[in-house]
This record gives sequence, C-alpha cells and structure tokens, in this order.
Amino acid sequence: MRTIIVEDYNPQWTWDFLALKAVYEKKLIDIDCQIIHVGSTSVEGLAAKPIIDVDIVVKTPEDIKKCIQLLEQLGYIHAGQRGIEGRESFDRTDECVPYNGENKKWRDHHLYVCMEGINALENHLKLKSFLQSHPEAVRAYSDLKKELAKKYVHDIDSYIAEKTDLIVGFLQQAGMDEDVLKGIKNQNK
Repeated sequence: MRTIIVEDYNPQWTWDFLALKAVYEKKLIDIDCQIIHVGSTSVEGLAAKPIIDVDIVVKTPEDIKKCIQLLEQLGYIHAGQRGIEGRESFDRTDECVPYNGENKKWRDHHLYVCMEGINALENHLKLKSFLQSHPEAVRAYSDLKKELAKKYVHDIDSYIAEKTDLIVGFLQQAGMDEDVLKGIKNQNK
C-alpha cells in the first residue's frame, strides 16, 4: 500500500532533475526536444510529494517513436498514454533506471514524452508559471497538500480529486481555456 508523503520544498529536487536531464540529453542528442522540470517539485517553496516530474517535449510523432525506443534502452518501460492524448508515460524497472553505467539509485520520478502544444503540457507549464509568480498560491497549495496527505494517507485518488478544484482555479486565473479546465476536472475526479 502506497503512503502519501508531502514534504516541504527541497532545493535538492532541482539538482535531481538536472542529473536526470543530463542523462536524457546524452541519450536523445539526435532528437529536437526540450526537457522540462514540471510538477510541484519544480516550484520553489512549494511542498510536494518528493517525486520529480519530467516532460520531454517533441515536435513530431516520429520523434515520439524514437524517444520511446531510446528511453527503453535506459531501462524504462513504455506505459502508453494512460488516458492523456499526446503524452506517453514510462515506468521504471528498478530504482537504477535510467541506467547510465554508474549503478546510481535515482530519486522517484515520473517521465513523460509529450507532443508540443498538447493540453496536458500546457496545463503543466501554466500551473508552474502561475505558482512561480503567486507566492500566496504556493502557500495555499502547500497547506492543502499537507492536509490532504494526512487525511488520505493511503488514498492517492482522493488526494488528487480534492486538489483539483484549487488547481483548476489557479489555471483559470492563468487564462486556461474553459473546455480544457472541464477536461482536467473530469480526469481528476
């Protein structure tokens, strides 16, 4: 049974992302892509589950196919779109993935390959940008996440569902399209 743990912001999260990014850049050197730290660990001051979220952003479906093949060589397992159109997700075979020849154990992380311009990517980027420029939102979101982690210690679905209204409110303030916001609500409830 998975336990939900929310920690205060840790600057080490940025360094952990940069270490992962270096491995991906080396492996994906021939693919035109951006490697972006997204999610709560990417926002200074925001409490988070200590899991790094990484979006690798590509421009073509062919680049997605190439990324899948190359990331599998690093030990990732392609897990499909999981209901998010245009975003491919990956699982890890063990804590040493991505394999880089050093037998290093990596921090937990979620890895996605996204088509440029998809709603899920826009959601990640707009939320990150909004939080980075609204310290009061960071405080409110941190407080809510800590409260929900105590309330739903082993219930990730309820934890996510109860965060959704606040997140959607932030995205609404950031100017996200109402139809996209409805889709986010439906995916997370």
